[in-house]
Amino acid sequence: MARTTAPFAAFEWMIAWRYLRARRAEGGVSTMTWISLIGITLAVFALIATLAVRSGFRAEFVGTILGANAHATVYSLGEVTSAGRIDRTISDYEALADRLRAVPGVTRAAPLIRAQVMGAGQGSNAGIDLYGISAENLNTLPGIADPAVAVGSLADFESGIALGSGLARQLGVSVGDRIRLISPDGVKTAFGTSPRINAYDVVYVFSAGRYDIDRVRAYLPFAEAQIFFNREGLADEIEVMVEDAEAIDTYSPALLEAAGVRAQVWTWRDASGGFLRALEVEDNVMFIILSILVLIAAMNIVSGLIMLVKNKGRDIGILRTMGLTEGSVLRIFFICGASTGVLGTLMGVILGSLFAIWIDPIFSFVNVLMGGGVWDPSIRGIYALPAELHLSDVLSAVVLSLGLSFVVTIFPARRAARMNPVEALRYE
Repeated sequence: MARTTAPFAAFEWMIAWRYLRARRAEGGVSTMTWISLIGITLAVFALIATLAVRSGFRAEFVGTILGANAHATVYSLGEVTSAGRIDRTISDYEALADRLRAVPGVTRAAPLIRAQVMGAGQGSNAGIDLYGISAENLNTLPGIADPAVAVGSLADFESGIALGSGLARQLGVSVGDRIRLISPDGVKTAFGTSPRINAYDVVYVFSAGRYDIDRVRAYLPFAEAQIFFNREGLADEIEVMVEDAEAIDTYSPALLEAAGVRAQVWTWRDASGGFLRALEVEDNVMFIILSILVLIAAMNIVSGLIMLVKNKGRDIGILRTMGLTEGSVLRIFFICGASTGVLGTLMGVILGSLFAIWIDPIFSFVNVLMGGGVWDPSIRGIYALPAELHLSDVLSAVVLSLGLSFVVTIFPARRAARMNPVEALRYE
């Protein structure tokens, strides 16, 4: 009667290790082991790299949104004027801003003037999304006040205009130059409304990290914007910042209550919700596709183990006649397959983590190798390929890879364990 042994005993590891170190005459087994190992490594590497880029892209996208835009904006529903037009300006903007600041969790409420104008620089014209804001409130926007790249100083903001880097490049101006702003809603005369044209010194050029912002955004002092757009004593909207921007939806009811019945709250999630939902769907699809890739790589372990079992049929018969149980044989071949999965997963984690950490020099090398222009910010919105390595992403990749590797290993290992030793030794 065969004597039972402790699971995963030392001799089981020893036999499994000898089988993995196939002799040159059994090079087919060794080759399949290497193919399985490389396949698992590359699949896990691709999965971790994709998850890191996904996390980095979302963080960069949301960060640039929140760094240069309001977390929530309060508008007036407006009133119908005698001319039949809807006037959405806010006359009691200071009182409204004070009520919004009193909402728990609100860190800032700033009145704004916002309009679209035409800008004229050094022989070039461009459409401008112009914001009228006080210098104090502008300094609280991290994407504007503390960007990665900036020229000039916000200390001079009250005496000029601040431009996005893409807009300044399009107009052909820099700090110290002058640009002209042209507004169609200008001075009313007997012959109609003539455009209003004013010239301003460029005192600050910033890069908010988003191409679509840098290409059109400009800031003008609040009082000057009121004069330029005939908004004396008025504001167009109130810009609100909160402590936890990700939970902005929980602030909306309190903001709406503080703003009053004639107000409307528009959050950053309302503005970018479609893109974020599309990004989430894409993330889920990519994870499923790469999971299938890991499964395909794990199936190579099955092929290698089947060949190993076939080549070691005589050994299995001898081991069984010597007293090894089915469980011992199963564990020996399970160790052979699982060790390939573990080693491949470990190597894939290392490669994927290094890729996420060194993504900037790697991408720069690829860009140089391809002759430049690999990443077009006008299409992708941001200026570089970001990556953020999160423990949860690494763990999900490890669990998926090891789980699939262990599961697919069981079937050929069971086949080896159930092999009849008499049949295995019949023709030996």
